[in-house]
Order: sequence, then C-alpha cells, then structure tokens
Amino acid sequence: MRLVLVGPPGAGKGTQAAVLSATLGIPHVSTGELFRANIDNRTPLGTEAKRYLDEGSLVPDEVTNEMVRQRLSEPDAANGFLLDGFPRTIGQADVLAGILKDQDEQGLDAVLEFKIPEDEVVTRMLARGRADDTETVIRKRLDVYHTSTEPLLDYYRDRLIVIDAFGSVDEISERALVALRAKQDG
Repeated sequence: MRLVLVGPPGAGKGTQAAVLSATLGIPHVSTGELFRANIDNRTPLGTEAKRYLDEGSLVPDEVTNEMVRQRLSEPDAANGFLLDGFPRTIGQADVLAGILKDQDEQGLDAVLEFKIPEDEVVTRMLARGRADDTETVIRKRLDVYHTSTEPLLDYYRDRLIVIDAFGSVDEISERALVALRAKQDG
C-alpha cells in the first residue's frame, strides 16, 4: 500500500505510522528521519538541509522533494510505503504525484486524515512536557497546519479516509486498519 498520513501536530501520526508500518509490512518514511539520516551520513542533500536548519530556516521544498524521491526509489519501498510529514503543501503533493508516475504510473492508495479536536491537540502536546511546547507555540503550529496542509484534504478527496484520532493507540490503529481493508475490498 502507498499511504500518506495527514493531521494536525499532536494527532498521533508518528505513533500510528509506526503501528501501521509494522502491521502492513511497509516502510515508515518520515521527513524528520530523512533529514536526520541525510545529515548524519553527510550526503550533499544533508549538508544543504543542515545549513538551513542551523540558520533556523525551513529546508526548501527542492531539497525535501529530492530526499523523498531518493527514499522512495529504495528497494524496501517498491511494494509500498507510508509517508509521514510529506507532502505538507499542494506543491509537494504535485511533486509526489510526479515521483509516483515516474516510478510506475500507480498513485497513492489512500490518504489517512487523523482528525482530532484542537483542544485535545493542545492538551496532548502540553502533556509531553517539552520546553518548546507552550500553548502559544502549539496554536501557531496549528494555524500553519490549517493554512498550509489542510488544503491537501481537498486535493486528495478521492483517496481520503478520515480516522477519528481520539482514543487509545490501539483503538485508533484498529479504526485505520478497518478503514484501509474496507477501501481495498471496495
């Protein structure tokens, strides 16, 4: 399966990605992990990304897009993958569509939206106890999500599966797996 996970920060995408990746036998491709791996391995893309991150700037789409392109061309992603943190914008979604078309004409199987009330997001993120997770910062990140990433929901409307992300990890995972099975069978 070729999947993309979307949802606001604090919706549990990373946790669900790990569970779904293991259950479905496909690699979990996280942009954060891609950045770290490229920086740690001192690849040309990693060196470029590090320069931006050290300045406190966003890594340009061209760098992120190329990291994703390279990662999806690796053998373990040939039979599917789960993308977490990419795409974040319509522009990145267009790039992803091009990458997949170049590979084999097959697009995404599904886009899982983990939906959760904003107040629950704030509560969850404050409970993590990270110094940079103040309510003001969290709400600003939510605003960025609404502005930049939420438009993807319309872009992917024909492949979108909405998952209620309120509940235990196991409950949410089961909802996602049931919905994916139903989509495959349908």
